[in-house]
Formats: sequence, structure tokens, C-alpha cells
Amino acid sequence: MTDQSLEIAVLARAYADGSLTPEAVLDGVHARIGAMGLRPVWITLFDKADALARLGRARARMEAGEDLPLFGIPFAVKDNIDVAGVPTTAGCPDFAFVPERSATVVERLQAAGAILIGKTNLDQFATGLVGTRSPYGICSSVFDPAHVSGGSSSGSGVAVGAGLVSFALGTDTAGSGRVPAAFNNIIGLKPTKGLVSTAGVLPACRTQDCVSVFAGSSGDALAVLRAAAGFDPADPFSRRAPAGATLPASVPPGFRFGVPSPEGLEFFGDAGAAELFAASVARLEALGGTRVEFDYAPFVEAAKLLYAGPWVAERLAAIRDFAETRPDSIHPVVREIILGGGRYSAVDAFEAQYKLAELTRRAEGWWERMDVMLLPTTGTTFTIEDMLADPIRLNSQLGHYTNFVNLMDLSAIAVPAGFRSTGLPFGVTLIGRAFEDGRLALLADRFHRAQAPTIGATGHAVAGPALEAAESGMVRLAVVGAHLSGLPLNHQLTGRGARLVRTDRTASGYRLFALPGTTPAKPGLLRDPGAPGGIEVEVWELDAAGFGGFVAEVPPPLAIGTLELACGARVQGFLCEAHATVGAQDITNHGGWRNWLATR
Repeated sequence: MTDQSLEIAVLARAYADGSLTPEAVLDGVHARIGAMGLRPVWITLFDKADALARLGRARARMEAGEDLPLFGIPFAVKDNIDVAGVPTTAGCPDFAFVPERSATVVERLQAAGAILIGKTNLDQFATGLVGTRSPYGICSSVFDPAHVSGGSSSGSGVAVGAGLVSFALGTDTAGSGRVPAAFNNIIGLKPTKGLVSTAGVLPACRTQDCVSVFAGSSGDALAVLRAAAGFDPADPFSRRAPAGATLPASVPPGFRFGVPSPEGLEFFGDAGAAELFAASVARLEALGGTRVEFDYAPFVEAAKLLYAGPWVAERLAAIRDFAETRPDSIHPVVREIILGGGRYSAVDAFEAQYKLAELTRRAEGWWERMDVMLLPTTGTTFTIEDMLADPIRLNSQLGHYTNFVNLMDLSAIAVPAGFRSTGLPFGVTLIGRAFEDGRLALLADRFHRAQAPTIGATGHAVAGPALEAAESGMVRLAVVGAHLSGLPLNHQLTGRGARLVRTDRTASGYRLFALPGTTPAKPGLLRDPGAPGGIEVEVWELDAAGFGGFVAEVPPPLAIGTLELACGARVQGFLCEAHATVGAQDITNHGGWRNWLATR
């Protein structure tokens, strides 16, 4: 068991109340990595001094009034994702290059205050679901060194499962961001295609690739997704998401969850997995869901197209010059798969697209009868020895429930679902339509918490706050001053149809000032790690369009950022630029704006 939970919500709370510092967390992270060893989890580990320097810059930005929702949170990235000035190897030393710029997703997470620890191992060129195809070593499950870790995002999954980082980025084309989650007892969030930019990510199948998130809880994964998501003009496959796509939204009461009919379920002889899947179905029913059986055949047929069809040619297109001129530099199994893409013609590609369109149309009929799909993440698991002896057939079995998801433009989140009698974890995946990422995360959180969950093999319980449902497309906003009920600017909320949800208080780490010369009188809420906080707020809910209009009316030095409440929940809310509080009266001890007004 590791000595400190790295769950994002737990660290944020500890930073705010002063019981823990990010420097101490980084010390602990590097100590754990040192004890475990560099290989096979890591390809490149950054110096602790570099991490501390980045932390210092992030702290200065936060103290200057910037909103950094991931301040001081340690993370890792799969080594097919660019980090400026650091080699990108894709698991192949002879292919390595040094990019001048970081991937968009890395830039966004660092802008949110997260601290990058290093780059993780992977199945070479992200080709595999196993973790055994890398010259940097073979990763194994954190529960049994004899069993595969899952891949291709093997190092990222193990880094979170072993408690080395709070979250890690993977990529997911065929299940690489979900299978390692199942084998390491963690969350694996695979966003809708185009929701997170792939600019600066070495392609596997460029039309199907997603950047995925491994985390200890659904709340953590969704917090990372919100920081990482957004349209990117530099990525031709980036998409503009509808409002509320990354907000937790409830499925309807009595939601319908699809389960393959018995003849469509395949566990490859793993009786323990079959029992745990049946228990997962019962757990969703206990959460208010209604089971709907569906025909899994069109989904299986679509899944087969990814590796037994011309999409393999995309893997060749990504590294064609290297693969054809230096084939001996490529792992033998990976080389066989990638060079096999050359046998497909343009005719094959079009025929496969027609076939996929037909299968997707057949699947639409089933989607009319269900709100979400429940599948095993994998039907079974394998030892490393067995996988090395039969690498392609067994890898294909691991993709039985994952390969179709991106081809059919669906969102997904892998969730732990118990342990076999052998001690090996089992996981399920909740699958929804495109841009239902927030809805899936909320249901996954409820499913996960129904099991008294722990994170990976750390022994730490999931201790952050449960995700709270917001109506689809709705934003929750905390107000601290003139927008409170009955005060002069409250009409700016009610006039946009906003609804008062509750009265609450901020977590520690906030200070309140009476700003001079404002009309009507307004306070300024400032982040200060040493402050007691506990400032009274009202939490309102309004739609995305109303929120956008409201934000446009907020005058400087006020701004809207992310606030942490005493309950651990995070909402949008008012913050103040630090310069405006110089010489202003500190009214934190009054506990809120109303109390201070009453003393005037």
C-alpha cells in the first residue's frame, strides 16, 4: 500500500487546508518510482528539479489570480504523445525524434497546473492491447507479475494503478485506454472522437485515434477531461462539442442499459469473469436501470474491420517511410501487423466503409431501445507467457468488446467491477453515443461507488466527492456577492432562467475582500492556500447559453474560474485578480458578503 492517496480531489483538499504541499507529493512520487524502478513503466522520467521548477511557475500564476484546477497534480503521458524537447519514441528507439512543441493536450493540462512526471511505456506504435510489445520491457498487472498489464497504454495504466501519479494520458484506437484500466483496477475514460485534440500525438489510425484518461475515480477522470477538451484548429479531426458534453448529467429514471443476449456473450472459458459480469448487471439494476438484451452481432462484425480490414493501412500510413526502410527496427509482431496494411487497395477501403455504414445503421436500431450499453471490458485475461506464445489470436480476444467503439463513433468509460477468486481484477465498460461523456462518467461513478472501491493496488479508497448530476447542458455557478438572492445583481441570473440549487461554503484556501469603488458594492474572492475559507456562496444552475451571456457581463477585476466547495465538489464561480485586493479590506472572518453587509 502506498502512503499517500494521489486522488485529485484528495490532494486538492489537502493543499487547500495546508496539511500537504505539492513539493511533498512530488518527493513521495519520486521515492515510489525510485523504489519500483524506471523500467518497464517509464521510458523517460523527468528530473525532480524540473518538476519543482514547473510547480513554482504554476504557483506564481495561481497566486497572480489564475484559475488552475489541476494545480500540483502529478501526471504521466504515453510516449506517443509529444512533450517539447523530450524524445517521442512510440516504443521504438530507432524511430525517436525530439518535438519542438508539446501536444495540445499536454499544453492544456500544464496550463491547468498539472505537473508532468514523465513518459510511459507502450506497445510499440500503439499496436496491441497487451503491453508485451516494447523493447523497454514488458509491463504486468499491478496485481500479478505473471499477467499482462493490458495495452497499448501499458505504462500509463500501471503508473496510475501503482499509485505513481494521479492520472495518466493514454491513447485509444481499439481499446488501449480501456483494457489497461480493467487489468489494473482503475478508471479508463475514452472520450468521443475529436473531443480532445490529437495534434502532437503520433497516429496509429488517425481517423479513429483518441487521447484517453486513466484515473482512480470517475470524478478525477472527468476533471482531467474538462481541462483537456476543446476544439483545436491545429487538429483536422477536432470537433466542436455540444454544450454540456463534459458535464455530469443523469441518465433518465429507469434508464435502459443494453446487455448482449446470452449467445452474444463470450468469456473465453473465464467463469470468474462471467460471474462478475452477471453481478455487474445486477448492480446496474439496483441503481435503477432496466436491462435490455440486444443482438451483439453487428458490433462484433464492426470490431473485426479494425484489424481484419483496411484500417490497418492507416497504421502503415503513419510510419510508412520508416517501416519500409527500417523494418528490422520494429518489433516482429508489430511489423507483421503494420506491413500487412500494404495489401489493401482503395477498393477494399471503400467497400469496408460501406460495410461499416451498414453495420452502424443496424446498430442504430438497438440504440433506440437503450440509453447506455454495458459490456465486459475484456472477456478474460492472459499470462505474459501465454500472450508471447500466441500474440495475435489472444490479442484479438482482448479486443472482442472494444474494437468497434471508435469505428461507430461512440463514447466509453471502463470501470472496475470486482475481483476474481484468483485476486485478478475484472472491469466493465459503459458505452454511449457521441458526446455523452459526462453522462457516462456520472453513471460510472455511481456504479463504482456501489462497490466500496479502492484505487488500483494502492489500497486507498476512493475518497473524493461523488459526482453531482447537472441537467443536460447545464452549468453550476457559485456566486459570493452582489449576485446573491435579493441583492442588486441577482436579476442577471434569474433573467436568464437560472435556478438556485443550494447554499454552500467554499473549501479552505480562499480569502474574501470588500473591493473599494465598485457600484453596486462587490466583494473579491481570492485564492490563498493559507486562508481559512468557509465563505458563504449560493450555487445556481443555468444553461450553457445563459452561462456564456452571464460571463460576458462580468467586469474586471472579477473573473469566472473553478471553485472548490467545502463538500469537495467543484463548480464555476467568481474569482478576483490579485492586484485588485491590494489595500482592500479583508472580510474573510465575516464568513460571507451578507454577514459583512449586515455590519455596515
